[in-house]
Amino acid sequence: MATLQKVNMGVIGAGGIAYRRTIPGMLKAKNINLTAVMDVVKIKDIAKEFNVPKYYTKEEDIVKDPEVDAVYIATPVYLHLKHIRLAAENGKHILCEKPLTTTLRETKEAVDLCRKNKIFLQEGYMMKFHGAHKKIREIISEGKIGKVVYIRAQLSCWYPPMKGAWRQDPKKGGGGSLIDMATHLYDLIEFFTDDKISRVSAITNSQVQDYKSEDSSTTLLEMKSGTHATIDCFFCIPDEASRTRLEIYGSQGSIFTEGTIGQSTGGTMEGIMGLGAGGYDAKQSKDVARKFRKIPFKKINPYTAECEYFADCILKNKQPEVNGWKNALHIMDVTEKAYFSYKLKKILSV
Repeated sequence: MATLQKVNMGVIGAGGIAYRRTIPGMLKAKNINLTAVMDVVKIKDIAKEFNVPKYYTKEEDIVKDPEVDAVYIATPVYLHLKHIRLAAENGKHILCEKPLTTTLRETKEAVDLCRKNKIFLQEGYMMKFHGAHKKIREIISEGKIGKVVYIRAQLSCWYPPMKGAWRQDPKKGGGGSLIDMATHLYDLIEFFTDDKISRVSAITNSQVQDYKSEDSSTTLLEMKSGTHATIDCFFCIPDEASRTRLEIYGSQGSIFTEGTIGQSTGGTMEGIMGLGAGGYDAKQSKDVARKFRKIPFKKINPYTAECEYFADCILKNKQPEVNGWKNALHIMDVTEKAYFSYKLKKILSV
């Protein structure tokens, strides 16, 4: 079991995002030993590439390995509940990719399984750990841009039809661009403001791609404090055509980023602060000089940081507060109501 203040991790679903991002990030974590990996294809090659001592082709085998303390689940979403159940019933703590499941009903079942078996559960909303996003939370909490009145967050990509792509089938992924990408941003804006979404209305449809999941989603949100937000996420905008922008407007200033949303450690950030004390400008001149300045931030690998946080919770015997089970239930509630709002053509309370 956990030795020398390190957690022995196993990975269920070692291809995809695990292979590209999380495993490389996990290998840099100071409090983790990557002990075993599991997948149904090329797993021997993956284990060799990352120098992992054990590999499996069946999830039932990796969760029964006595040397594995916890697992990272990165399989297609429709399999998450099955794998959470296997891990929980075999005493393995769980870091699971988002979304946790395809429906709120399944999320409740997953949470109940973990709580019943005294298992720590963390969902993989890693963007909270990005250096720029941590800095934004700090700036807002210090009141440097006043009351946050509006946030716009953007995350889009080009995702054409591909044979076997589970995200393109709502039965396997729970939906398309909204559940896969917009949920990241629902979670992120709450992190920035330490506020909760209270009302939601969305448009979800398909404009370009010929598959069952939606390729387009735009969400209008109201926070408990009254802050407005819009989230736009699309599977039908070429990557090169989108700057992946984040805009946060307050009563005393604003913060803008490009390239911080997504899987990167970098991007740029600028802002203007200390405004809002002047009188009314009857001329409403839009040619006023805007003295934005670059805002530096620490470069942090968000995958390494989320894994280290998860392992630290295990070592301290403390249920994760960041991306824990309460947050999983809340974000899935927002997600389902976003989908329902378009079907009902109503603004729904969360």
